[in-house]
Amino acid sequence: MCRSIKTLRPPAQPEEATEDEIRAAALQYVRKVSGFRAPAAHNREVFDRAVDEIARATAALLDGLEVRGSHPRPAEAAQAS
Repeated sequence: MCRSIKTLRPPAQPEEATEDEIRAAALQYVRKVSGFRAPAAHNREVFDRAVDEIARATAALLDGLEVRGSHPRPAEAAQAS
Protein backbone atom coordinates (compact mmCIF):
# COMPACT_ATOMS: atom_id res chain seq x y z
CA MET A 1 0.00 0.00 0.00
CA CYS A 2 1.01 3.62 -0.25
CA ARG A 3 3.64 4.32 2.37
CA SER A 4 2.67 7.97 2.70
CA ILE A 5 -0.72 7.05 4.15
CA LYS A 6 -0.31 7.05 7.91
CA THR A 7 -2.38 5.29 10.53
CA LEU A 8 -5.00 7.74 11.80
CA ARG A 9 -6.39 5.90 14.82
CA PRO A 10 -5.14 5.81 18.40
CA PRO A 11 -2.71 4.77 19.71
CA ALA A 12 -0.72 5.37 16.51
CA GLN A 13 -2.06 8.90 16.61
CA PRO A 14 -2.76 10.23 20.11
CA GLU A 15 -5.64 12.54 19.14
CA GLU A 16 -8.54 12.22 16.73
CA ALA A 17 -7.60 12.66 13.09
CA THR A 18 -8.44 16.03 11.61
CA GLU A 19 -10.46 16.48 8.44
CA ASP A 20 -7.27 17.57 6.69
CA GLU A 21 -5.44 14.39 7.73
CA ILE A 22 -8.36 12.22 6.60
CA ARG A 23 -8.58 14.04 3.27
CA ALA A 24 -4.81 13.74 2.73
CA ALA A 25 -4.99 9.98 3.29
CA ALA A 26 -7.95 9.71 0.90
CA LEU A 27 -6.08 11.71 -1.73
CA GLN A 28 -3.02 9.47 -1.41
CA TYR A 29 -5.21 6.39 -1.76
CA VAL A 30 -6.91 7.70 -4.91
CA ARG A 31 -3.57 8.71 -6.38
CA LYS A 32 -2.17 5.24 -5.76
CA VAL A 33 -5.18 3.36 -7.10
CA SER A 34 -5.65 5.59 -10.16
CA GLY A 35 -1.96 5.90 -10.97
CA PHE A 36 -2.33 9.67 -11.36
CA ARG A 37 -0.73 12.24 -9.11
CA ALA A 38 -3.04 14.84 -10.63
CA PRO A 39 -5.80 13.87 -13.04
CA ALA A 40 -6.33 15.39 -16.46
CA ALA A 41 -9.13 17.92 -16.71
CA HIS A 42 -11.53 15.34 -18.14
CA ASN A 43 -10.97 13.10 -15.09
CA ARG A 44 -10.95 15.81 -12.40
CA GLU A 45 -14.61 15.43 -11.38
CA VAL A 46 -14.48 11.66 -10.88
CA PHE A 47 -11.09 11.93 -9.13
CA ASP A 48 -12.36 14.60 -6.70
CA ARG A 49 -15.58 12.67 -6.09
CA ALA A 50 -13.58 9.56 -5.22
CA VAL A 51 -11.44 11.52 -2.75
CA ASP A 52 -14.61 12.93 -1.13
CA GLU A 53 -16.26 9.50 -0.85
CA ILE A 54 -13.16 7.84 0.56
CA ALA A 55 -12.68 10.67 3.06
CA ARG A 56 -16.30 10.21 4.24
CA ALA A 57 -15.85 6.44 4.52
CA THR A 58 -12.58 6.92 6.41
CA ALA A 59 -14.17 9.34 8.87
CA ALA A 60 -17.04 6.89 9.45
CA LEU A 61 -14.58 4.03 9.95
CA LEU A 62 -12.50 5.97 12.46
CA ASP A 63 -15.62 7.15 14.26
CA GLY A 64 -16.93 3.59 14.57
CA LEU A 65 -13.73 1.84 15.61
CA GLU A 66 -13.45 0.62 19.17
CA VAL A 67 -9.83 0.41 20.20
CA ARG A 68 -9.48 -1.74 23.28
CA GLY A 69 -7.52 -0.20 26.10
CA SER A 70 -7.92 3.33 24.80
CA HIS A 71 -9.62 6.13 26.61
CA PRO A 72 -13.19 6.94 25.51
CA ARG A 73 -13.60 9.90 23.19
CA PRO A 74 -15.02 13.06 24.80
CA ALA A 75 -18.42 12.52 23.14
CA GLU A 76 -18.58 8.94 24.41
CA ALA A 77 -17.58 9.99 27.93
CA ALA A 78 -20.35 12.62 27.99
CA GLN A 79 -22.95 10.07 26.87
CA ALA A 80 -21.84 7.59 29.54
CA SER A 81 -22.41 10.07 32.37
